[in-house]
Order: sequence, then C-alpha cells, then structure tokens
Amino acid sequence: MSRFLDDIKKFVDSQPFDIIRISEYRDGKIETLEYKEENPCQNVYSVAKTFTMTAIGMLWDRGLVSLDSRIADLFKEEFPAEADSRWQTATVRHALTHSLGLPGGFLDIDTHHASEFGKDFLDYTFRYPLEYTPGEGSAYSDGAHYILARIVEKISGMPLDNFMWENLLTKFECREMAWSHCPMGHVIGATGLYIGSEDMAKLGAVYLNKGMYEGERILSEKWVETAVSEEFALDWDETRTVYSKGGMRGQRLIIDPVNRRVAALESFGADSNKILEFTRDYKD
Repeated sequence: MSRFLDDIKKFVDSQPFDIIRISEYRDGKIETLEYKEENPCQNVYSVAKTFTMTAIGMLWDRGLVSLDSRIADLFKEEFPAEADSRWQTATVRHALTHSLGLPGGFLDIDTHHASEFGKDFLDYTFRYPLEYTPGEGSAYSDGAHYILARIVEKISGMPLDNFMWENLLTKFECREMAWSHCPMGHVIGATGLYIGSEDMAKLGAVYLNKGMYEGERILSEKWVETAVSEEFALDWDETRTVYSKGGMRGQRLIIDPVNRRVAALESFGADSNKILEFTRDYKD
C-alpha cells in the first residue's frame, strides 16, 4: 500500500468519523484502502453529476451539442405550451452551472420521496415556475442534471447508463455500476449512481491527464479545460489548488494537479472536507 494510503488511515483513525474506502490514482496505478468491509459499490450521490457532465463532454467533442444549445429546442416534442417563457433562453451551459432558474434542491430524490414529482419528471420540471431568468442567478439542484441526462439520451439514442458503458466504463474495465431511474425509466443523472471507488478514481484520472486514460483519448483537452475552469461538477477549493466533487454522506472525488494524484472517497458520514484538506496538504 502507498505511503499516502498508510498515512490517511492513521489520519482517519484519529478522527471522530470513519470511512468505507478510499482509492488513490498516481503514476498510472490505482490502490485502495478498504477501511471497513462494505458492499464494493456504493451510492456516490452527487459525484454522479461528474459522470453526467462527462457524457455531455463526449457529445460536445463530437459536435453533437453546444454549450449554447437551447434546452427548449432540444425537447421540442416534450416541451409543454404552458411552460414559463423564460425556459426559451435556458441553455446546456445554464444546466451545467446550476443557473437554469430552478430552485435549490429541486428534484432531489435523496431528500424527497420520488412520488412527489409525479410520473413524468421532465414534464414536472418544465412546468415548475422558474425563480429567475436563466443565467441571472444560481441555485444548486438535481433537476439540472436530470435534464442533462435526458439530453444525452435524446442525442445519443440510448439511456445515459448505456451510453456510459459503451463510451467510458467498458474502457475503464468497470467492476460494476447501477444508476437510479425515474418512474418512466430515464436515468436520474444527478444522483443515485452506485459504483466502486476505483472506478471513480479512473474518471478523476481522465481530468488529471487532460482527457487521456491509459494512452487513449476519452475527452478533448479543450473540454477538460472548459469543465474545470467553469466548474462543471468539479469545484476548486478555496486555495484553487485542488478541485473535487462531493456527494451526500461523505463521498468525494478529489483531483490534485500539483501532486498528480486522484483520491476517491466512499463513506457514510465522514467529513470529506477533512479528507480533501489532507490530500491537498500531503507531502510525499
């Protein structure tokens, strides 16, 4: 086991919380500290958004979608006539930056019963009153990434989870993955992704390596630069040294470009900010 993992175990032992596991990617090698025995695949909650954002990047690289593509144009057949007229200005970029106009926490199946949103989540979202004109505010919601998941399905002709198996996860030799669906069978996109920490770390490696994974280009360098600079489901820490994506109950995907390390944390109740700070400040 690497010295980093040995030391992070000692650090966690000193804390009032524990973790399930943490995987480290460095120099093309992945190692995992199994802190306690649990199911190999865990719900990584909002880290799912980074996978969904990556799928959008793949379509963007192929010229199939633009950041300025209007959501109402992409969903002409599904768009209700009664929808707020301000939806006409909403774009893919607005969804990626949580600036659609939806309220904070919208469509969160982790804190609300899914039945509250009816059977058709997309129709429910488009009919919901916007709180502000897209682009003129910001509020974090799962609704934005549900729309992005539906965009992937609309453009590619396959559900987001199938798209990811075909275009990413098979290349990762992913151990196992499952993703929550809405009542009509569409992938949620924003949360509900069950995956192993090693496969989370592989996604982090793609961004660390400017779109490459084991010698194969997964994403363009331009998409990686855009996603990281505009914080599409990857957020810089306050020192702008490392960037990461967190999820409920202590999940975290951490990318440290200075030390060329990725750390992927799965837990139930850990303080993932403490793990991020440890990773950022760790000296090899």
